[in-house]
Amino acid sequence: MAENNSTESTIQPYVPADKKMKELTFKSLSLGILLAMILGSANVYLGLKAGMTVAATFPAAVIAMAVLRIFKGNVLEENIARTTASVGEALAAGAIFTIPAFVISGVWDEFNYWESTVLMLVGGVLGVLLITILRRTLVGDKSLPFPESQACTEIVKAGQGGNTGAKYVFATLGLGSLIEVFKNANGITLIKDTVKGFWQFGISKISLVNSKAEVVSEIKQKGGFLAISPTASPAFLGVGYIIGFRLSAITFSGGVFGWVFLMPIVLFLMYNDLSGVVAQNGGDWLSVAGLAYNATVKPIAVGGMLVGAFYTLFSMRKSLIEGVWKGFKDIKAAKGQEGKEELRTEKDLPFKMVLISVGVIILVMIGVYSIFIHTFEAALLAGIVMAVAAFVFAAVAGYLVGIIGSSSNPISGLTLSTLLIAAVLMVLVGMKGNPGIIAALAVASVVCVVAGVSGDMMQDLKIGQLLGGTPWKMELGEMIGVVFASMILIFPIILLNEANGIGSDALPAPQAGLMAMVAKGIVGGEMAWPLVIAGMFFAVALILIKSPSPMLIAVGMYLPFQTTFAIFIGGIIKYAVDKIAENKNATKEETEVVNNTGLLLASGLVAGEALVGIVLAGFVGAGISLKHVFGIPEAFEGYWVLGLVVFAILAYVLIKYPLKELMMSRSKSKQDN
Repeated sequence: MAENNSTESTIQPYVPADKKMKELTFKSLSLGILLAMILGSANVYLGLKAGMTVAATFPAAVIAMAVLRIFKGNVLEENIARTTASVGEALAAGAIFTIPAFVISGVWDEFNYWESTVLMLVGGVLGVLLITILRRTLVGDKSLPFPESQACTEIVKAGQGGNTGAKYVFATLGLGSLIEVFKNANGITLIKDTVKGFWQFGISKISLVNSKAEVVSEIKQKGGFLAISPTASPAFLGVGYIIGFRLSAITFSGGVFGWVFLMPIVLFLMYNDLSGVVAQNGGDWLSVAGLAYNATVKPIAVGGMLVGAFYTLFSMRKSLIEGVWKGFKDIKAAKGQEGKEELRTEKDLPFKMVLISVGVIILVMIGVYSIFIHTFEAALLAGIVMAVAAFVFAAVAGYLVGIIGSSSNPISGLTLSTLLIAAVLMVLVGMKGNPGIIAALAVASVVCVVAGVSGDMMQDLKIGQLLGGTPWKMELGEMIGVVFASMILIFPIILLNEANGIGSDALPAPQAGLMAMVAKGIVGGEMAWPLVIAGMFFAVALILIKSPSPMLIAVGMYLPFQTTFAIFIGGIIKYAVDKIAENKNATKEETEVVNNTGLLLASGLVAGEALVGIVLAGFVGAGISLKHVFGIPEAFEGYWVLGLVVFAILAYVLIKYPLKELMMSRSKSKQDN
């Protein structure tokens, strides 16, 4: 097991420890809070639609630099603003993976503001407190590369010379917003973002004595093949660009397997049963096919996600064990440091205060769980499970971020582990039905938020160490960001649910659907076990052939095909950019310029579509129809040709400007030499 190879004092920060600068100021904190709410809301939209979120650290850093420069802010104020802002995305990731499961599972008729907010607030604050205990060991461990922290630090340093890159974020944010207004079903809808078709071809039960002509006739008339184009979505293309060709291709492969391979088989086998349903729906095979997919293929995908999540954890078992071990060691280390004279760059929140606060939160949550499930014994058990899992997975999340970055933090896998433990324990103590489901989901919700916030915060604290920030001020800023973000993030969830319905094709929320199905299956006994087990064996087969990321493949099966297709297109665009840069013999530094520029452009596209999507959902809630305002018939779906134009525009932007920055960087290097 690796030991701590370094101490904080060996790091030479950008701002020396003995230099005093403004840091936790009103302008830095207020900007961070505002960005936490905005970026958190954007990731709520993205997570519910695409089943993944994007790290807010990079766009938050760029926006903070651009805005605070107007108010003459310094690099440490920018650091506080970024730290406070990025917690919104982490909180959103934890919330959307679990809280919608209460409604999807049917234990809540609608979202309860206070109950949802308490779960987010407790999980967020607990994540900050636990990672405060763990900070010293993890940020000082030289064996942890912290790849995203290093990259963000370089962006901030470059920004001090005037090159913030904010123009790219704001430009594509505007572009993504404009496209969404004209594309969204709740907007003006001049752009048809997806072309859907259904080609019938398959075979039903044909007697061997039938003539060849009769067989051919059956083949032409029965069965079906779904033909769906990628959705012209700036956000999905942006996500595909950010995660790259390989991961986007893996996700898309799940969509191809589910929709293009399994779906025709399902329609063939169920043709006789479905044909009557189609007749009742006016011959609409497409809608009926969607219902059949939800009933058959999605449970298979859930089984795949179950095995995939645990396989991901198993493959990281050494890192997981090491993270937990370091967590326990760091409690002792932090206690031993208390009262010693420390450098500004090494001061955390007081250790005793942190421990007392953790204890108080656990006691409060036992009371909250008692209100949720009306049984003190089960609430006590839920509180104990939550406390243990929260500490373990805070350590794990913090350690994994040091290795792979927060964007790849396996939050859903960690949460699923907690959910299964909590659900089984609820059954063992006799808590079945809705109270047991609520208890299991409530425990999982808090732990999911803890894992999300812990990973994000560890990444921010490493950036702070490299820049010369003061840890306790960053920890306090993050806690304040948690409080404000948790108070508002339920609103975009409510608005999106009212406008589109969480769990529908418009908002599939795959992780929340997984959590709901697992909780109902174990506690409520409602799992479609034959199909789920089939999916589990499918994932095992993928593991046996060493297929990359069975979890992502299963998520791709769960998501709408047009979504994974669009993400894949974004990945192809990133592949094209990388190949062109490679053919231009880009150096390592020039490649970083290309990657950073593309990341900022894609982040703006994601934020633009997401924020406008939430605003348009709010219009629906308020009874305002933009189609009616502009005199457009409600049934009008737009022009699919304009969808092709959107792809062309987005590809042009995502290819041209990163390569333009490459050439500018090369030209500048020549001038300097």
